[in-house]
Amino acid sequence: MITLRFVHADQSVQLVQAEAGQSLLKAAIDADIRAIEGDCGGTLTCATCHVMIGPPWAALLPPPVPDETDMLDYAASPVTPESRLCCQVRLTPELDGMEVRLPAAQH
Repeated sequence: MITLRFVHADQSVQLVQAEAGQSLLKAAIDADIRAIEGDCGGTLTCATCHVMIGPPWAALLPPPVPDETDMLDYAASPVTPESRLCCQVRLTPELDGMEVRLPAAQH
């Protein structure tokens, strides 16, 4: 199991256990993280699963594909250099303990 640390916009923290191999979006939805909506179901056609993943975790992720960076233009909350769409983040054992910051809004 992988432990994820979701930090909500109000700075409250929610710890989640997830399986390696699943997307960060699926882990968040399964754990009822309400700040992540994933309206498109993970098909990279919306930006309602916008999260921020900073160091050191971001360095362990593959770079975003062009479609992901393009879709982030539609995010409801300000995009930062740490912004990712969590539907595009595949969980690996190396990500155990990863901190995921959540935006104030997805719409």
